[in-house]
Formats: sequence, structure tokens, C-alpha cells
Amino acid sequence: MTVTRLGSGGPWEQSFGYSRVVRAGDRAWTAGCTSTVDGQVAHVGDAAAQTAQALRIGLDALAEVGAEPGDVVRTRLYVTDRLHADEVGRAHNAVFGAVRPAATLVVVAGLLDAEHLVEVELEAYLDDR
Repeated sequence: MTVTRLGSGGPWEQSFGYSRVVRAGDRAWTAGCTSTVDGQVAHVGDAAAQTAQALRIGLDALAEVGAEPGDVVRTRLYVTDRLHADEVGRAHNAVFGAVRPAATLVVVAGLLDAEHLVEVELEAYLDDR
């Protein structure tokens, strides 16, 4: 089985020792994706926009290993306040409403940067590719 590991150049990948996306055979996973763009948190204070940005980053990473949005079979969403759940859920639905992957939303005490309101992970299954 071939394993492909790709980075995005994000600020923590090198220092923490992880890949943005890993593909092993017909499976692919992203690391946690936030709304960090060029080392800065985008959409400060807006959980829906942070979710949309994080999902774009994750989907772009999956595309690098041949996966499409319809290949996503599981998502995990971590939010820093349960009050963000509805807006995060709506942003997730805007991307995955037709796909309907298995999904988990967990309220956490905090994320690495205090301005991050949400972090997402994506898993994909690439049948016969």
C-alpha cells in the first residue's frame, strides 16, 4: 500500500511534526483544520465563517491526494462554545448537506489559538482510485 503525506506549509506542521493530509490506499485523513490563513486567524469572532474556511482548507488538502467532497465519509468538528453549534452546523450543511457524512460535533475547552472558535477534521474513502 502506498502512503502519501503532504503538508500545506502551515505554522505548526513542521514544529509539531505532522502532515496536513495523509492518504493510505483508499483512505485519506486531514489533520485538524482551522481558519488560519498565511499564519493569521481569519474571521475572528465568526464561527460560521471560520467553519467554512476550515472546511475549504481541509477539502483543498484532500484534493491534493485525489479526493472530492463526495468522498468524505466522516467529519469531526470541535467548537469552543456550545452557542456556536447551530452556526457551525449550518456551515457544515452548506458544504456537506448532499453528501451527509457521519459527523461529530464536540465542545472543547479551547483550541491552540484563543481566536479559533472551531477546528475540523475530514476523512475520505476513495473507492477504486
